[in-house]
Amino acid sequence: MGASVVDIGPRLAVVLVVLAALAALAGRWSGLAQDRPILVASLRATVQLAVVSAVLLVVVGSLWLSVAFATVMIGVASVTAAARVTGRPLGAPGRRNRLPPVAVAVTAGAVPVAALVVVSGAVPLRGESLIPVAGILIGGAMTAVSLAGRRLREELGTRRGEVEAALALGLPRREAVLEITRTAAATALVPPLDQTRTVGLVTLPGAFVGVLLGGGTPLEAGAAQLLVLVGLLATDAVAVWVTTELVARGRILDDVPR
Repeated sequence: MGASVVDIGPRLAVVLVVLAALAALAGRWSGLAQDRPILVASLRATVQLAVVSAVLLVVVGSLWLSVAFATVMIGVASVTAAARVTGRPLGAPGRRNRLPPVAVAVTAGAVPVAALVVVSGAVPLRGESLIPVAGILIGGAMTAVSLAGRRLREELGTRRGEVEAALALGLPRREAVLEITRTAAATALVPPLDQTRTVGLVTLPGAFVGVLLGGGTPLEAGAAQLLVLVGLLATDAVAVWVTTELVARGRILDDVPR
């Protein structure tokens, strides 16, 4: 396999088709009715990665094009997270007004961490370094915002009466909402916390394997993976914090009690 983790060829194509079919069948037979979304997601991933791979051949050679590409990633991540948080399609009334606050949460989580990593010199200021790091952090922020936002929406739906009671007692809306949502929002940090706690014992994540396959030493691979994991923790913690604050202030969800 050389420096690649997979052999690119007909066997890979067959395996991918079988895996997608297996996932779709599990989504149908389990009663979850997720067979079609699974197949659509698999097809989209194939097309998108093919296009992105071609684009990156040009983009990584320019720092400014790499920054522009990372900006596009933030936009796509914000649209995706906004759909999860609000539970509405992009064209739904009021949905577009909720997109900027979600973008703020994603950006607040990913950009400062990426900037610190690059400006400090921990990662070279080059396109081939910036894009992978930015992609990992933006993806982490997107997931954190999506999970936190959905949990906050569910919590406010089931415990609305408690918020209204707190408001009736004279508590400001922000404090009333935060009183019942902080614990729910914290569950969005469970995946990155578990991944960080078990690294090396349960899994060897992509950054570690990538550095090894690229010819790096195990020490260099461990350092790269540690940078990614701790960076993700910082990104996700900030993204969840900002999301919780924006929800409490009525900037993302429409039906927050007043």
